[in-house]
This record gives sequence, C-alpha cells and structure tokens, in this order.
Amino acid sequence: MVTCLRLERHSPQGNLFFMTNSRMPSEQIYEQLQRRDSALDGVLFSGVKTTGIYCRPVCKARVPFRKNIELYPTAAAAEAAGFRPCLRCRPETAPFCPAWNGTRTTVERALELIRSGALETGNVEDLATRLGIGARHLSRLFAEHVGASPRQTAQTLRIQKAKRLLDQGEASLEEIAHQSGFGSLRRMRAAFSGLYGRPPSALRKRTRR
Repeated sequence: MVTCLRLERHSPQGNLFFMTNSRMPSEQIYEQLQRRDSALDGVLFSGVKTTGIYCRPVCKARVPFRKNIELYPTAAAAEAAGFRPCLRCRPETAPFCPAWNGTRTTVERALELIRSGALETGNVEDLATRLGIGARHLSRLFAEHVGASPRQTAQTLRIQKAKRLLDQGEASLEEIAHQSGFGSLRRMRAAFSGLYGRPPSALRKRTRR
C-alpha cells in the first residue's frame, strides 16, 4: 500500500514542507537525516525496519540505508506500526510534534482532553461526545493528523511521561505510574514490557549506570 506522508513545520523562517509518495524518505529528507538536521526534530520519526526501533532525526546512531527507513509523523504512529523507541536518542524528549498540535482543530482539543486523562476514565465514544462529533469521525481525524488511534496516542503519551520521570530518578515506580495516568504499577509494567521489551525498573537501572 502506497502512503502519502505530508510533513509540515511552521517557523519564523517560513514553512518546512516535504511530500513523499511512500513511507520511505525522499532523497532530500534522507540527506537531511544523514546530516542529522535538527530542523526535522519533532517533525518526523524514522523507523528502522532491520532493527524494529524508531529514532529522532538527530539520533547519533549510524543512519541506515534509505530502503530500510520508514517515516512517521508522530511517535504514536511509529509505535502503532510496531516500532519501539530508541534508548539512545530518547524520542520522549523530542520537541512536541507540530502534527499533534494541529491548527487549533478538533484534534488539538482532543489531545488536550487526552493529556488531562479523558481516556483513563472514559472511552473513545465519550471523548467524541465531549467534542460534539462521532467516534468514527474522531478516529479518522487522528488517522489523518496523528497517524495513530486516540487510544494509541494516549498510551504513547503515558509511556513518554513515565519514561521522563524514570530518567529523572526521583519518584518511586508507584508514584510514576500514578502521575503518568496508568492507574497501577502493574499496568505500567505491562505497557513498558510490551513496548521496550523490559520493565520500567530495568530502564531506571540503565539510566543510573
């Protein structure tokens, strides 16, 4: 299936705009990835098919061959495609992706509600009702602007917040689970094991080393 990926970023210098006919980067974007161009940081994430890991464009790891790269507009989209976060460039610390912000649209309002815990206490149908639209329409908007479902987006946001708290190394695992919106340490462990292939305690030990 051929996918059209549109990437935009607004800046004082104007718009940074690219269009590719597939998830594989164009020659221009690939050259920027090789330069580790910071202008792409937060605008796209690159999944590496040979490793199953996704990175920020500024990652210090060796840039793989162009044919082995798939581009995604958000971390949630990369994770929905089966990629796990790079522990070296730490995608959870990337600048907040413009694609997630939208242009003060329904998606932006939905993201604010998700960050406030809307999908921790309710479901997608409840979220859509609060926005005055149908659940199917909301899912279509997320597919267009975020590249992932509302639930996948919520899960990514929870894990990213927990990962940042883990790296700070101050709060207990139970406190981190609560602050991140997991509700329980068991749920947070399951989420980390599913995404990183290891429990949060292992990532904390790695950070301390």
